[in-house]
Amino acid sequence: MSESADNARTQEPETAGEDPQASERRIFRDTCVTVVAAVAVSALVAPWRVTTGVLLGGALGVFNQHWLRTSVAAVLGNTPAGARPKWRAARYVLRYIVVAVVVVAAVKLQVVSLVATLAGMCAVVAALLAEGFRQLYTAIVRREET
Repeated sequence: MSESADNARTQEPETAGEDPQASERRIFRDTCVTVVAAVAVSALVAPWRVTTGVLLGGALGVFNQHWLRTSVAAVLGNTPAGARPKWRAARYVLRYIVVAVVVVAAVKLQVVSLVATLAGMCAVVAALLAEGFRQLYTAIVRREET
């Protein structure tokens, strides 16, 4: 008789049946959505150099996120059989060089605004914040207590 709706709820966390890669896919999707929204707004209200900077920064952010994921997996030993782990681990540092060279070249050619490019690269941060708020909301609503 004293059983409430909270007590009747199963004790499994919501993520028990969820694919472990689901949050990673949501972060990637949210990053892409953020870049598209930022480019659309920038195209309407900012000069073309700002828009191209946001677009380049967003593309570099997505590229950097993917490269970071694969290089960290290589460093932690999650490389597939036959892969060269030393090369994949070196990619962790190489990605900084590649991103820096692309940004410097674009700024020197006066194709992008440096500030806009850096802002575009921050689209990943917006996606991570969205995922954090999504996880917080889930924890509060589901009352995942130990």
